[in-house]
Amino acid sequence: MKLLAIDTATEACSAALLLDHQWIERFEIAPRQHNQLILGMVQSVLDEADLSLNALDGIAFGAGPGSFTGIRIAAGVAQGLAFGLGLHVAPISTLKAMAFEAFSKHTHELAAVAIDARMEEIYWGIYRRLTDGSLDALIEDQVIRPEDVLMPDGKNMLAVGTGWATYGDLLTAKTQTLNTLIEPQTFPRASAIAQLGAIVLANEEGVPPESVLPLYLRNNVAKKMAERFRVE
Repeated sequence: MKLLAIDTATEACSAALLLDHQWIERFEIAPRQHNQLILGMVQSVLDEADLSLNALDGIAFGAGPGSFTGIRIAAGVAQGLAFGLGLHVAPISTLKAMAFEAFSKHTHELAAVAIDARMEEIYWGIYRRLTDGSLDALIEDQVIRPEDVLMPDGKNMLAVGTGWATYGDLLTAKTQTLNTLIEPQTFPRASAIAQLGAIVLANEEGVPPESVLPLYLRNNVAKKMAERFRVE
């Protein structure tokens, strides 16, 4: 399978081209530069493989959660390319992609993924690695205050994402019964999104271009801000 994947959901920006079981990737930590970088990264991975867009079998993108602007950029690029090429799209959870990346480097059974969502909240999910290498969501992706998260008990766990850097004290206080390895500088990568996307498309679970949507876990930001600063 020849699959193009992009991610702009966090401070990181990346594009990857999956060629069966190998991939070419461009990755850069570049806050607020995603719009300027992502199309160049796409062209760069295609050029390295000497491949045209018309040779692609599918497209995957980091659907969120993450920066509202960032996931809109990725969704827009994926949708535009898919429309032009007549391809289906695999929307992939950025939290799941981060868990997948962490599992590729370590043998832990669980990955607790937290992205700083601002407003004293985190995007949070816990994934379990199954014996066949697939991932199961033990706790579905959600937006939550760090003091309210639930932790599994008695497991080896990876703790990944910027939420662990921002709210480390609150989160680590809940992991006292766990053997936890903390990696707060883990970001979603297009290479992980490509590998997860290939599974989605192989199972014919992709969506047509007109159904491509970002994953907004927090749909009421304006309301929350208004409540936060309301004068009684």
